[in-house]
Amino acid sequence: MKPDYARFVALSNEGAKGLGYKDTGALWRSNYDMEPDAFAAETDRLWKQVEPFYKNLHCYVRARLNEQYGDAVQPKTGPIRADLLGNMWGQQWGNIYDVVQPKGITSSYDLDKLLEAKGYDPVKMVKTGENFYSSLGFAPLPQTFWERSLIVRPQDREVVCHASAWDIDDKDDIRIKMCTKVNADDFRTIHHELGHNYYQRAYKNQPALFRNSANDGFHEAIGDFAALSASTPTYLQQIGLLDKAPGAEEDIPFLLKTALDKIAFLPFGLLVDRWRWQVFSGEVGPETYNDAWWKLRLQYQGLTAPGPRPADAFDPGAKYHVPGNTPYTRYFLAHIYQFQFHRAACKQAGWKGPLHRCSVYDQKEVGRRFNAMMELGQSQPWPETLKTFTGETRTDASAVADYFKPLNTWLVTQNRGQTCGW
Repeated sequence: MKPDYARFVALSNEGAKGLGYKDTGALWRSNYDMEPDAFAAETDRLWKQVEPFYKNLHCYVRARLNEQYGDAVQPKTGPIRADLLGNMWGQQWGNIYDVVQPKGITSSYDLDKLLEAKGYDPVKMVKTGENFYSSLGFAPLPQTFWERSLIVRPQDREVVCHASAWDIDDKDDIRIKMCTKVNADDFRTIHHELGHNYYQRAYKNQPALFRNSANDGFHEAIGDFAALSASTPTYLQQIGLLDKAPGAEEDIPFLLKTALDKIAFLPFGLLVDRWRWQVFSGEVGPETYNDAWWKLRLQYQGLTAPGPRPADAFDPGAKYHVPGNTPYTRYFLAHIYQFQFHRAACKQAGWKGPLHRCSVYDQKEVGRRFNAMMELGQSQPWPETLKTFTGETRTDASAVADYFKPLNTWLVTQNRGQTCGW
């Protein structure tokens, strides 16, 4: 794939220059209502806000992997070996929760089992997602959604099962496409994908050029914001999946599970485009594609390859979004916006408890204000749109710290005596 990618980069840059940009990276960075270089600096600022917490998580996970596998496989200090994290790209670490779970504290419920026990099937899962948005005051999904969406894997043909949401006619023909399994992951994914659909429908009355999200991070964050409420035991109790929400003693397992996916993702969400910006600008040529990739993986994630990489390796090509040419910084931004939206919504709802226990289910006023933000689409600079819901004009990762505060305190205690960082 490497020679093809190099050729693709050259052609892509030609197109970007024809549109008046230095290169494709500058074109992508120009989509944020600020100078391309100012946007790069903005992402650096946000990373600095969350980096100390990521380092605490990295330190804790490394110590537990060392306990599990020994010094020969995972040393006590330095980077983590990327193949030990339960995910092909080391981008989310939730699959190794069983290895790193807190000692002596367990969760009293398992969402996979709850869904099974209550007789959920794929359609009921999607109906439950719809019900979340209806509880906020959104109109139900159109009948065509149920007739035309792909909700279960078809038996008669091969399909791409990667979950996605679709707006076919810029009006009301909204659909999802996913091979739904009855489990916790897909329960959250449904809330996420429906977020795209409700957003698409909210801005349908804008002129054609403005029928999009305030910036691409918003589109991903809308459904993630819903999924934050949908992940809480508070919500599971509200919809009858749990009889009683567990007490504060189970906060650490809940927050650690969440952080292994959401916090572990942040540096990866940043570095995929960092690598591409260097490639598009010519700073990194085909002969150093792979070395530059692993240099960034080490710098941001503190990860290292399990062994020497072959001379012709092209590891970034294994990440779908690279050959698929989908910008990736949007996912980094979405992992920050979702917490900013969540904090603002919980405040509007008058929530007094810890942020990670707040569910905005059934909060009509929150829904009304959220819809007002979504209806704006791309009709004005995104900071103004952000302000309509959160009252803030800057992306602010302090909401991430607020949400995970009890976990960060716990991690600091667990990491005593460790040499953190790499």
